[in-house]
Amino acid sequence: MRAALVILTLFFFTQTCVRAQELYVYTEPASNMPANSISAKLTGMFMGRQPWHDRPMQRYMPEVMLGLNKNLMLHVGGTIGDMHTSNITWESVFLYGKYRFLSRDEIHRHFRMAAFADVSYSRVPFHNDEVSLQGDKSGVQAGIIATQLWNRLAVSGTVSHTQVLHTSRNSKNVIYVPSRIYQVMNYSFSAGYLVLPREYTDYKQLNVNVYAEVLAQQSLDRKAYYLDLAPAIQLIFNSNMKVNLGYRFELAGDMTRMATRNNWLISLERTFLNALKKK
Repeated sequence: MRAALVILTLFFFTQTCVRAQELYVYTEPASNMPANSISAKLTGMFMGRQPWHDRPMQRYMPEVMLGLNKNLMLHVGGTIGDMHTSNITWESVFLYGKYRFLSRDEIHRHFRMAAFADVSYSRVPFHNDEVSLQGDKSGVQAGIIATQLWNRLAVSGTVSHTQVLHTSRNSKNVIYVPSRIYQVMNYSFSAGYLVLPREYTDYKQLNVNVYAEVLAQQSLDRKAYYLDLAPAIQLIFNSNMKVNLGYRFELAGDMTRMATRNNWLISLERTFLNALKKK
């Protein structure tokens, strides 16, 4: 029994080492969390004063993630914040699912692809052109992710389509100027690099990863877009505790948005291995 536990621990350790630089801060990789595991995550998003709103804003997103098996995982969560209101209140709930359908693994490298979908309900007012299902809009999204790992470097690309579900979409009595955006294409390119440790000797070693992510959105209703850059740093403790710190800002675009600058993110995530495994 003790030997089996040691083998299981070493197996997870090696998997974590290989995949640490794939744990992107702003996007999902094609890889999944460990099977039969549960993760609890809390993300805080903080925006400084914007040209259109002279006060700081905040949003918090609690989330639970389930690794149902090696190919399928689910997220369920919600948001609370004051980005659309004067006081902090609950904004939205969402459900996300991802299925890995391709995996080509080699020593110190792999290529994986996954399909994902999510649905969100938001009760906040319809503001801005930007379409986000994490607090700002009700809607559905589906997409494809491809991730390639080479030793310490992991790169990933995502393409997805989002449809906003809002009562004003079918309104024939009101004409909005400019017209509202209800459908968009989303694109992202992410790169992650494992800085530390230089050599693995223990699964309790501190992991340090750095990331750069390019995030873009293009409206299908009218000509409007944005292009963002989001650098981030990540610390992983004991192979099961993750701390992320990121900063997102706009490179180009003409959409009205919640924030084009002073947009910080910090998150804390704890993974419980084999929590779903039947005894």
